[in-house]
Amino acid sequence: MDARDKQLLRSLRLELCTEVLVDGLVIQYLYQEGILTDSHVQEIKSQTTSQRKTMMLLDILPSRGPKAFDAFLDSLQEFPWVKDKLMVKRKEITVQDPAGKAKI
Repeated sequence: MDARDKQLLRSLRLELCTEVLVDGLVIQYLYQEGILTDSHVQEIKSQTTSQRKTMMLLDILPSRGPKAFDAFLDSLQEFPWVKDKLMVKRKEITVQDPAGKAKI
């Protein structure tokens, strides 16, 4: 996952936790596409609330390779408004490098 997508997920973390229920199709789709392993699915499902499940998914996703963000977008079939928001923000976002300079 590239730095822009990681920053986007970080910046919308709390909003995603309130709007997305990952327990259904989201994690099953990501598992089907090879983004999540069986142990990831079990770890997510073991969380006690839907918000914690979403946070766990958001913790795992950035380390799951270059296709992880696009697969996450595809998994949001039940949440088209969230997918639309992510796609709009993705186009707007600029990444801050460690020196604090914006790069596109």
